Amino acid sequence: MCHSEAWQETLACDLIFQFKEPVDSAKMTLEQPAGEMWQKIREELNEKADTKEADLAQIKEWLKQEPHLPDEFDDQRIITFLRGCKFSLEKTKRKLDMYFTMRSAVPEFFNDRDVTRPELQEILSTVQMPPLPGLTPQGRRVIIMRGVDKDIQTPNVADVFKLALMLGDVRLAEETEGVAGDVYILDASVATPTHFAKFTPTLVKKFLVCVQEAYPVKLKEVHVINVSPLVDKIVNFVKPFIKDKIKERIFLHTDTNDLYKYVPKDMMPTEYGGNAGSMNDLHNDWVKKLEEYKDWFAEQENLKANETLRPGKPTNYDELFGIDGSFRQLVID
Repeated sequence: MCHSEAWQETLACDLIFQFKEPVDSAKMTLEQPAGEMWQKIREELNEKADTKEADLAQIKEWLKQEPHLPDEFDDQRIITFLRGCKFSLEKTKRKLDMYFTMRSAVPEFFNDRDVTRPELQEILSTVQMPPLPGLTPQGRRVIIMRGVDKDIQTPNVADVFKLALMLGDVRLAEETEGVAGDVYILDASVATPTHFAKFTPTLVKKFLVCVQEAYPVKLKEVHVINVSPLVDKIVNFVKPFIKDKIKERIFLHTDTNDLYKYVPKDMMPTEYGGNAGSMNDLHNDWVKKLEEYKDWFAEQENLKANETLRPGKPTNYDELFGIDGSFRQLVID
């Protein structure tokens, strides 16, 4: 048993003890930080034990006072938003407002989020994007995205983005102790020009506004592996839509071994030389996880911003997603 007079050490010890127990991958797919990593993340996210509950209470009260927003949102997800905003109440309010606003503004991403629907099942049979169970030494979560067959039909892009945001919503609840940011690995080994023919500027802009403005994501790095000349065109297509600081965090690797300078090889799936299990198994665990959240996704359908009740000027969706004249359709020879 762990003994300590400091609350930080006690909780850290409890967490270490918890994760000595066997983990059912279908129920728990995400390792939580513990020990020194846990304490370092607390400091990095500006989380203080003596004010956290008061901050949570303030955000819950604020939601009740905003006529255009839902009155209730579960405590764990609010805590995740607070962590993503380093416990700045004003930033948390803006982020939550945008979260519910996007649910009204982009119904193609947030309606009919039933993973058992044939349209989504078809995508899940050809696209894999599982968050990995482990954490980097810095406490970051790694997500790998890849297609499984270069000859597949181009999937419905809006539904691909929908699934990515569904995974994000699950993580809001399941990363109970927070993480120090996200690292995305995009495997372009089966990418072809045909797969990107349906990526319109408007659709990409909507998705990136969601990710950057409506979710408490701290994007630390994006690594593209198995690159080709096609990848350069895609990256250049996307860059106008992303923040300058994120542009500097995109790394292209012609040699996959270069990736392991940033992400420990042993935490990767077996296909990439690691010990995290196969991509298929990780992917299937996450499909099961999304199925477990089926009722929650259905309950969330109506939890969105009501612009007719917003104090002041309603959100102008055209302005929110306005595409500058220099942004053109992706054209790949």
